[in-house]
Amino acid sequence: MSDEIKTTNFIHDIIDADIAEGRHQTIVTRFPPEPNGYLHIGHAKAITLDFGTALKYGGRCHLRFDDTNPEAEDIEYVNAIQEDIKWLGFDWGEHLYWASNYFDRMYELAVALIKKGKAYVCHLSSEEFKDYRGAPTEPGKEPPGRKNSIEENLALFEKMKNGEFEDGACVLRARIDMTSPNLHLRDPAIYRIKRAHHHNTGDKWCIYPMYDFAHCIEDSIEGVTHSMCTMEFEVHRPLYDWILEELDVFRSHQFEFSKLNLTYVVLSKRRLLQLVNEGYVTGWDDPRMPTLCGMRRRGFTADAIKKLCEVVGCTKYEGITEIELFESIIRDDLNEHSLRAMAVVDPVKVIIENYPEELEENFELPNHPQQEELGTRTVPFSKELWIERTDYMDDAPNKFRGFTVGREVRLRGAYLATCNSVEKDADGNVTVLHCTYDPETKGGSAPDGRKVRSTIHWVSAKHAVDAEVRLYDRLYTVENPLGDKEKDFKDFINPDSLETITAKLEPILAQAAPGTRFQFERVGYFCADKDHTPESPVFNRTLTLRAPRKK
Repeated sequence: MSDEIKTTNFIHDIIDADIAEGRHQTIVTRFPPEPNGYLHIGHAKAITLDFGTALKYGGRCHLRFDDTNPEAEDIEYVNAIQEDIKWLGFDWGEHLYWASNYFDRMYELAVALIKKGKAYVCHLSSEEFKDYRGAPTEPGKEPPGRKNSIEENLALFEKMKNGEFEDGACVLRARIDMTSPNLHLRDPAIYRIKRAHHHNTGDKWCIYPMYDFAHCIEDSIEGVTHSMCTMEFEVHRPLYDWILEELDVFRSHQFEFSKLNLTYVVLSKRRLLQLVNEGYVTGWDDPRMPTLCGMRRRGFTADAIKKLCEVVGCTKYEGITEIELFESIIRDDLNEHSLRAMAVVDPVKVIIENYPEELEENFELPNHPQQEELGTRTVPFSKELWIERTDYMDDAPNKFRGFTVGREVRLRGAYLATCNSVEKDADGNVTVLHCTYDPETKGGSAPDGRKVRSTIHWVSAKHAVDAEVRLYDRLYTVENPLGDKEKDFKDFINPDSLETITAKLEPILAQAAPGTRFQFERVGYFCADKDHTPESPVFNRTLTLRAPRKK
């Protein structure tokens, strides 16, 4: 058993018992995404459980694309899914599979069910069949065609395969029990006609297996021992077991766990696609999206996402996790691993009157206050600086930590400086602070031992880099955007979820590689965007330094 994954849960307890009783020697799991969209934070829980379980028990986890619905699938999604899984730190090795590779075998097994009298061709539409299926508290009725002979059904299914029926004209149904309290056992459709070009099989097939029929067969063919699904598939498990038992093939077993749900987040792929198609976001990787590529672009770390999944755990309890917990985990991770830099997002000019006009100095500042191994960086200093507008206040109280006229403040790592006067525009907004500095305080400390409580960050105006900075916030204004049945979830989109500004950055930030994370000191956590270049720097705000107060 691997020492890498030490967490345990009820599924691992089952696996421990299976191994102890000799039911399995090698544990095989799978992650089976449909290539019809990008992975989101909810998928991360399934990925960490599927791959993490295989790692824990020294087994293997298959990546299998469940490509049984060609109309909605795209190779773009296939590539993105693989990239996201690898970003999270998992690898399937040689075990990459496609449901479509098993289409021939699935067809053979469907024929085998017909020959056993366990499947038949039904010409009812899906709406018409609902009348026959009935309700959970009432038995269904036997649909037309259920008593057709095996020979008739074999011939009809052959015609379906050969394209002799129009799309939707008929389906192949499993013949189970029209009186079962579980509606999924009331003769579910297992094959339908769909004339659509498939990325893998081309135009070979005009019939495709339904998910419930295909999924268990895929697991069986691959020898999956523990097939883990979210709780909505619990009612499908009897059908999963029935198909494998009737076909007399390797019996994989399905186990269900609760989804990961977060406040202020919508995880429906259909709704996420709406946001993309209707222009509410810039794409699947918009940093406001809960997709893994969006979170990566915003600056969230793979370790923080995996930590959230570990903290939430694997249970059958359908709860909802507060977004503040996730953000706290991210902040802890970023605080430990992010490089430090100085940036001014709402700039006000400072002129140091007694600093020589032609003088420029360089100060060595640590890249991380607690990690000397991360080294230092060179930060230029000159007569004119930029500071944050919020670091000046007229008639400031003693607890205020910035400039006010007559107060001495420490410019981080540089000098002590005192504000003597300010300039304001016609609206009363401060535009320039006129200050003097003490040349004897180089490095930011006074040789006479005088104490200065306030330390602020700054950027040399002469060397500053102008950068586009995107201030991202939560995409929705309410904890549960799907909770009001009278409104559309898009009614709760936060109009202030993105503010774009021009900020003043210390020059080294222009050279950052896309994806590099920083703590802009006293401002927040930021990440160089994928479009960031030295000539056109772009940074995304990952999170503020501290959690906002709840309203």
